[in-house]
Amino acid sequence: MKKAFLSLFVFSFLALLQAQAAQVDSVEVNSAVMKKNLKVVVVRPAGYASGKEYPVVYLLHGYSGNHSNWVSRVPGIQKAADNLNMIIVCPDGGFSSWYWDSPVDPQSQFETYISKELVAYVDKNYKTIKDRKGRAITGLSMGGHGALYLALKHQDVYGAAGSMSGGVDIRPFPNNWDMAKRLGTYAEQPERWEKNTVINMLHLLTPNSLSLIIDCGTEDFFYDVNENLHKQLEYRKIPHDYISRPGAHNWPYWDNAVQYQLLFMNNYFNKK
Repeated sequence: MKKAFLSLFVFSFLALLQAQAAQVDSVEVNSAVMKKNLKVVVVRPAGYASGKEYPVVYLLHGYSGNHSNWVSRVPGIQKAADNLNMIIVCPDGGFSSWYWDSPVDPQSQFETYISKELVAYVDKNYKTIKDRKGRAITGLSMGGHGALYLALKHQDVYGAAGSMSGGVDIRPFPNNWDMAKRLGTYAEQPERWEKNTVINMLHLLTPNSLSLIIDCGTEDFFYDVNENLHKQLEYRKIPHDYISRPGAHNWPYWDNAVQYQLLFMNNYFNKK
């Protein structure tokens, strides 16, 4: 009798924990512009079924990554979704898209996909706040560049943006990470590189038009370009949070950094 009661108690306790835990959906979203389906992970907070509308953070992966990176490498984002009561969307941004609409590769149109097609899908299929005040975007490395790039170009879509170890100035790395496959070589297409690097897009900002948080470790190979971005934002008097601490370009750093990013986004969402 005692064993049966204990088993029932354990089962009920585990069921309660599961009911209160974030739910992870794996879905496929069609991209009309690229004529293919792409995988997406959507983390729904506990209590999602009983809630009305939730803010959304789009969380981008880095070069050579995919949609599953964040939930497999940093399971803490599921707890963050619960604690902060937000939806977290992790799209597949391609092996090396850099989140541009490539002028040379019709199968790499990720600006349109992420900021238009995916946002439309999420707003249609989930209980979201369908306004820039309820949307934020951030990412690591290639995804840090992508998050700032997309937010700067689509300030009507996103109200807050962040970057972790982001490639915020691509020009010092003309032969790296397949960027030439997306833009053409820097030597042959310098205007494309100048136009599509985040550091040259700050003229699109006005003070407080976007809530911004930038984070990069001091041992990261992108540290210098992030320092420069910080200084350029200061020069232009663009408010932003800037975090720099010991750390390299790796998952232990991003495991820590993403917690600050999500907290920053939550504070933005909760502004009166």
